[in-house]
Amino acid sequence: MSKKRLLIVTQELSPYTEDTLISELAGKLPLYLNEKGYEIRILMPKFGSINERRHRLHEVVRLSGMNIIVDDDDYPLIIKVASLPGARLQVYFLDNDEFFKRKSMFTDDDGNAYTDNTDRMVFFCKGVIETVRKFGWSPDVIHCHGWMTSLIPAFIRSGYKNDPVFSSSTLVYTAYPHEMDNALQATFMDKALISHIEKEDLEGYFTNDQLLVDKGAMQFSDAVVKGSAELSEDVLKEIEKNGKPILDFSEENYPASHAEFYKQLLAQIATS
Repeated sequence: MSKKRLLIVTQELSPYTEDTLISELAGKLPLYLNEKGYEIRILMPKFGSINERRHRLHEVVRLSGMNIIVDDDDYPLIIKVASLPGARLQVYFLDNDEFFKRKSMFTDDDGNAYTDNTDRMVFFCKGVIETVRKFGWSPDVIHCHGWMTSLIPAFIRSGYKNDPVFSSSTLVYTAYPHEMDNALQATFMDKALISHIEKEDLEGYFTNDQLLVDKGAMQFSDAVVKGSAELSEDVLKEIEKNGKPILDFSEENYPASHAEFYKQLLAQIATS
């Protein structure tokens, strides 16, 4: 039986970014699932705070050189790679000086969200999809962690719905606590539009004209994971309403519960 292919897309990952709930939990998954026989690839932004020398990052020339269009502007995508400590796994970092050179990930020195966070999110999400296409590697499961990955489910299910690389992929989205919706709202609808996606496709990201990126991501995903015991009431309501399989938060049993969750999802697909 061939190995199942798991693509983990995360905005943060230990030990490369500061210790946060997302970086710690997303960092546990590949180590555990690698031991369970999964073929795993991990993609994340190459933030300026990531020390390239310490973590031994180097550019993957065969993957670099693509241009990603955001709001009619072209931005070069550079792909770097490093080996995840403690496992024979590669982490691919998506880099661009315009978006990721700054040292702080999402906010300035005063704690204000960067005004171009929507552009950065669109660049990253499109860059992830184009990188996987360049791999020529079809994931059985694509697991997205955090608000910065929230457009990937919509892009795959709408803009890339006819792409054979993703035609058999099961999409899982983990929602974590964050406060980015208000900061993203003003530019979200215009910036997130890509080829083969209409405004109607993005309406699921809004509730009563209020942006809720987790809601849209969950709508286009096949299953949802609660990434914290402290999700907002709005997100919890949407999780319960969307009718998708749900994995409750369990920090103690985190990796093992995910392995069982993936197994159940893939088994359902195999019998459907």
